[in-house]
Amino acid sequence: MDIEEMKNSAARASTLMKALSSETRLLLLCQMNEGEISVNELAETIEMRPSSVSQQLSLLRKDGLVKTRREGQTIFYSLDGEEAQQIISVLYQLYCQST
Repeated sequence: MDIEEMKNSAARASTLMKALSSETRLLLLCQMNEGEISVNELAETIEMRPSSVSQQLSLLRKDGLVKTRREGQTIFYSLDGEEAQQIISVLYQLYCQST
């Protein structure tokens, strides 16, 4: 891997790590590890207002970590990209699963 590729990889990793540094965004990503979920379901699960959840999801979408699907008036979110899915899956296994 040449230095330019390493710089690009470091930038992608940095974006992901910044997203994970927020407890709220980490909670949202961990909820999506189980599959697609709506804004209202996320808000109810993590006990936040839907508008606040939407703000955080907007940041995650801008960073390319989540994708959306619309069904009528409901927007569903899910993890986007293999890198994000792998890291969230590991974090979920380590910290979110009941033992």
